[in-house]
Amino acid sequence: METANTCLPDWLHKKAPDQEAIAQMRDLCDRLALNTICSSAMCPNQSDCFREHIATFMIMGDVCTRNCRFCNVDKGHGLSLDKDEPHRVAMAASILRLRHVVITSVTRDDLPDGGASHFAATIREVRAENPDTTVEVLIPDFGGSLNSLKSVISGFPQVIGHNIETVPGLYSRVRPLAQYRKSLELLKNAKIIDRRMITKSGLMLGLGESKREIARVMKDLLSVGCDILTLGQYLRPSTKHIPVVRYVTPEEFSELGKQALNLGFAAVASNPFVRSSFNSSELYHTALNSRIY
Repeated sequence: METANTCLPDWLHKKAPDQEAIAQMRDLCDRLALNTICSSAMCPNQSDCFREHIATFMIMGDVCTRNCRFCNVDKGHGLSLDKDEPHRVAMAASILRLRHVVITSVTRDDLPDGGASHFAATIREVRAENPDTTVEVLIPDFGGSLNSLKSVISGFPQVIGHNIETVPGLYSRVRPLAQYRKSLELLKNAKIIDRRMITKSGLMLGLGESKREIARVMKDLLSVGCDILTLGQYLRPSTKHIPVVRYVTPEEFSELGKQALNLGFAAVASNPFVRSSFNSSELYHTALNSRIY
């Protein structure tokens, strides 16, 4: 929700959230001591997803060691890892009867492998408990560690996602502890490690980027083999976060989505309310079905 600016354009107004759906998902997460990025990041789609029993689980705690200026997740020292968490994520996926599970995490620069082994353990537990469920992970950059990336892929997820977030010229303001090229390298290396891996990335719009810069990022992502692209409107969580420069119209999002498909992405989601996990199962199957070997 845009708590820092109530003057939203008409197309960004949503109907009142389904409080019962939110309460039910929070009750499940409380019982299993789990976090969702949906709640922690104040996703505007959370009640819609919760009503359909869809959630993106956030592992390794709810405190991030990075200081990205767009994100509502708490910042600070990472919490101790819970070795039973992978099993509880698998249990939640089973209770919700999920056919496609998305797992993300806070960034854990305090851990030797960035938490990669915990990701791999979670993937394995989910697959063991839910053999017919596909698994998508949305991972941090692990400080550029190739071994950490290999560790995650050893769990055999179907999709490796890593968000580029914004154009390189805005990194110093938006993602001061991240590097654009390092994120591209991660996506490139995922394909090198396993050429069958479907890779995915996303951009927030409305931070001051130009259409030319967006096009350049699209081409950079395609150059490293990225299959799926998501484009959505940045909404400021609070006045402490980086402000919105402009609200991109639905028509512009539609045009950018067509442009991305024409450039060569296998699957694209592009509208103001799109977030990383938006229609993730559908995007995965679209990308999978587009492959020709």
